[in-house]
Formats: sequence, C-alpha cells, structure tokens
Amino acid sequence: MLIALALVAFLYASVGHAGASGYIAVLALAGVPAPEIRAIALVLNVLVASVGTLQFIAAGHFRRDVFVPLALASVPAALVGGAITLPAVLLRQLIGAVLLFSAWRLVGQPPADPGAMRLPRRRVVALTGATLGLLAGLTGTGGGIFLTPWMILRSWLLPKQAAAVSVAFILVNSIAGLAGLVLRQGVAALPDPGALAPLAGVVLVGGTLGAYGGSRRFPSHWIRRLLAVVLVIAAWKLLAAGA
Repeated sequence: MLIALALVAFLYASVGHAGASGYIAVLALAGVPAPEIRAIALVLNVLVASVGTLQFIAAGHFRRDVFVPLALASVPAALVGGAITLPAVLLRQLIGAVLLFSAWRLVGQPPADPGAMRLPRRRVVALTGATLGLLAGLTGTGGGIFLTPWMILRSWLLPKQAAAVSVAFILVNSIAGLAGLVLRQGVAALPDPGALAPLAGVVLVGGTLGAYGGSRRFPSHWIRRLLAVVLVIAAWKLLAAGA
C-alpha cells in the first residue's frame, strides 16, 4: 500500500494535482474502513498540494493574477455544490466522458506557443472558478482535474503555469473540505496520527519528487502527456463507479 500511495503522489504531483482520488482507491483496496478513508485522503491531499505549491512557486511558474479570482469564486461555489444532490450515475458518466475527451485533445494538441497565450478578463476567470468549484462540490473532487486541462486547451497558460495554479487551487479547496469535515464531525473525524504518519511520509516523498520533476525537469510536452494519463485514470474511476 505504501509504494502504491507514493506512486500516486508522484504521478499526480508532477502535473500539479494532489492525488485524492488515487489515495481513496488505494486505501479502499487495502481494506481501510470506509468512514476513515475520506479524512485520510483529505489530509494526504493537503500535504501533497502544499509541497507541490511550494515547488511550482519556487520554480517561477505560479500566476497569482489567475489564482486569486479562481480561488475566491471556487470555494463558496464548492460549498454549494456539496449541498446539491444530482443523479450520481448520470453525473459520473458525463464527467468521465468529458475527461476522456480532454485527454485525447491534450495528446493531439501541438506544442504550446508562449506567444499564443491569451488570458481572458478577470470576471471570466472568476466565472470559471465558480463553475469548476460547483463541479468540484458535486463530484467530491478538488477541482484541479477539470481546471488544468481547461487552462491548457483554452491557451490561458503554459502547461507548467497551469499546473502551478491548479495545485494551489487544489490546496485551498482541500483545506476547505477538511475544515468542513471537522466542523460537521468534530476533531474525532481526523485520522489517528500514529496510523497516518507512514502514509504521510511516503506521499510527501513521492509528491516532492513528482512536483520537483514537473516544475523543473520534465519538458512541457511531458506534462501534457502525464496529465492525459491522470485524466484517463480519473475518467475510468468515474465511469466504473457509475456503471
């Protein structure tokens, strides 16, 4: 289980994600009781998103002007989305299909041209944040799985810039989700520190290595391809759960 968690953290962190859906799958397969899985995954998500945010900022890829309106609009929208109940099977199938289409587009997209990047007006960025935050709340994800391909395919940001904004976006939404869990269920909802320590250790190692590679070593076309792999994995999980 520890090796699997480290690999999930490495792969997801390399593209500016934190791996919550992967952790949930690994923990479930390992037989961790279902009531404990969500809190553990959220804590691991916060840890990996934190190191990822620091790595991508240190490498100079972070765009504060994009992150701020996205984050401010997404958090309240995610809270609203979390309170709405929609037909789960239909929602998962629709989102899974969108993620597969995004993966296909990313693989077939020509190399990013820095001169072709065009950031829309601030209100459009904020509206995007609210929409994706609502979607994140509806699906129980951090939202980055939708945000990164959107910014790349719409030529808002270069792949590493998109990863930098996404990992910070995931961090604030994961913290909000963890805070909401504690408010609803109390501190007792948090995982036992002794049991959490080895899990936290391996994801921190995997996440740090992945974020370092994604922010400083891997070429941009690698980021697009790795992101396509992550999208296919996420789509498979959604479609399998919705079957």
